[in-house]
Amino acid sequence: MEEKTVLELQQELVKLKKAQARIKRKFTFLLSVIAMLVLITATLAWFTLSNFASVNDITLKISTAPELYLDIENRGTDVTQWKKTLTNDMINTYLTSVNAKKLEDQLLDPVTSSNGISMANRSGATRQANEDSFLEFKVWFISTADMWVHLSGQNVQVDGHDATTAVSTTETGAKADVVRAIRLSYEDSGSAAIWEPNKGGAVAGQSTFDVSSTFSNDTRIFHLDKLTPKQLTFRIWLEGEDPECDNDVQDAQMTVQMLFGGTDENNASFD
Repeated sequence: MEEKTVLELQQELVKLKKAQARIKRKFTFLLSVIAMLVLITATLAWFTLSNFASVNDITLKISTAPELYLDIENRGTDVTQWKKTLTNDMINTYLTSVNAKKLEDQLLDPVTSSNGISMANRSGATRQANEDSFLEFKVWFISTADMWVHLSGQNVQVDGHDATTAVSTTETGAKADVVRAIRLSYEDSGSAAIWEPNKGGAVAGQSTFDVSSTFSNDTRIFHLDKLTPKQLTFRIWLEGEDPECDNDVQDAQMTVQMLFGGTDENNASFD
């Protein structure tokens, strides 16, 4: 009788181990399914349509506040030779000088970047500037005082027109989400600040800022020494990892306005 009881216990133990193994397999499978769903969710932001249709019709308006000037070329230390506003025509002059398409012919196809400098497509392949992927051009700045330069959310008059910092569109419905999928970076000496208009949750390991009407250390983009020209590289791209970067925003139109303002060491504006 005693031996039979031990045998039964051994049999029950074997059954229990088999049941635990089945539960473990089911749990592992469940985790695999969850991981797959997370991966699918993370990649749904990218365009999925097979035809090549991207954001186009880009309009740029770049202006500067007092004591700050800019140009596509280095005009030396005489600020009277510099400009307060860059137009599409001026940017097109730069683009054609580097054998790139003009703004009206540029397309933005989704890429991703963690540093605002190197760009990769969905599969991780490096993309080159101005080749139907992301827009890149260079701008020179000069100031009449030592200053920190910020993007300004203020509304001011520059060269007789209203100037501010914003990304806007005439699109309606889901296509209007293009204003939240866009990114712009400003590279200075090998590092870049990334502006995320209508900033949402962080993606792709990016450290981004949104524009403000007040200035702080966190909104500084670069520093200028008095009457010392500096060249920055501008990049504009559709961030493929952004939740708003989906098929709905293809063929969208957008206008990018940038107003650069300067401050002293205490972040006080130059008026």
